[in-house]
Amino acid sequence: MNCLPNQSDGNSEWIGILLQRYTLLLFGVCMKYLKNNVSAQDAVQQIFLKTITEIKKHKVTYFKAWLYMVAKNHCLVLLRNNHKIIFMEEDISIPSEETDYFSINNNEKTLTAIETCLPLLNPEQRLCINLFYLQKQRYNTICDSTGYSILQVKSYIQNGKRNLRILVEKHLKEQS
Repeated sequence: MNCLPNQSDGNSEWIGILLQRYTLLLFGVCMKYLKNNVSAQDAVQQIFLKTITEIKKHKVTYFKAWLYMVAKNHCLVLLRNNHKIIFMEEDISIPSEETDYFSINNNEKTLTAIETCLPLLNPEQRLCINLFYLQKQRYNTICDSTGYSILQVKSYIQNGKRNLRILVEKHLKEQS
């Protein structure tokens, strides 16, 4: 379904019908990220509630793509809160305009490439990137836990980001 019914008419019955139609899609997305049946079921219910409130704030043209991004973002937030983060090159936000399927597919490929390439970094860079980006630790905390100096930590993070970007770009070219 490409176009949504009139969102301004106050009738939210259509959203229930759409959510019912895409329940299996939501569950699949949640299982992909959360890897737990109970957590995925809970996440689907939370996404239902979130969708009901968020749909009023956005002009949604492609509901399925928008709902996919809401589900993906919700799962990533849950993983971040549980410190089971998938490294992301950039934050993905809920789109407020039309989302094309090409960009969704590219984001998935990039995330997969990052997951594949992160272990290829040297141990110091991988550790510092993990602590800084995934565990949201500050430089001083990283210094305390690793024994590296502040300059070493900054260098490992900067060089690790650059090396990861190069590896991801190479990986994506090989996949094409």
